[in-house]
Amino acid sequence: MIEVLFEDGEALVINKPAGLSIEQPRRGGPSLEDHLDDLRFGFHRRPVPVHRLDTDTSGCLLLARNPKALKRFNRAFELRQVTKIYCGILGSIPAEAEGRIELALAKISSEEKGWRMIPAEDGKPSATDWNVRSSQDGKALIEFRPETGRTHQLRVHAASGLGTALIGDPVYGDAKTAPRTMLHAETLIVKREGKADIAATAPIPSDFQAFGFGAPETPDETPVETEAEAQAEPQSDSQPDTLAPTSG
Repeated sequence: MIEVLFEDGEALVINKPAGLSIEQPRRGGPSLEDHLDDLRFGFHRRPVPVHRLDTDTSGCLLLARNPKALKRFNRAFELRQVTKIYCGILGSIPAEAEGRIELALAKISSEEKGWRMIPAEDGKPSATDWNVRSSQDGKALIEFRPETGRTHQLRVHAASGLGTALIGDPVYGDAKTAPRTMLHAETLIVKREGKADIAATAPIPSDFQAFGFGAPETPDETPVETEAEAQAEPQSDSQPDTLAPTSG
């Protein structure tokens, strides 16, 4: 059963598991559509996803329970009245502790590599604020706060903006470094006129914890350090990197 993080008469926020596609894959396999009847909870209509998360991405996904709500929520996304916070694991520690990435993104495709997004002068603008939450064994847990919602935005901003792809990313990095692209939609807040905000937070998933990254308040996480500080420290007691168990 999919975990429900928020529920009222017009909205659901679910904790989408990693590996679950929003739409039915062309080659078959599990998708969110398989669960929509179970998510009606007595309502006549099936809920409808308002936005998209990549198949690998876990965490907060907003569903509308009726057409009027869907229209309002779509409008909120268009007007940037939605707060989204993601966290992801980078394969190295950035030189700075925080910053802002602004890149124009465009879609390209080739027979060899398929389609992907790249920085391009004639692309659509995108912006993300970020900061390092913690570091562990040469990797960094990054908080991303996207201002725009372009396809693959955070994955490209990590690879091209920060210079290091999210671990496990098969398109912009190396799929062998983790069992999936390590990106999690942690918090979602949607403003509503005349009603309380839709607000939900999805717990840090277990595969993040397998790399040593738990919830932000976990007391045993190491302090944030820059790349220069990491290089200056003695290496004699460092431990080799370990990968999370490979999923099927």
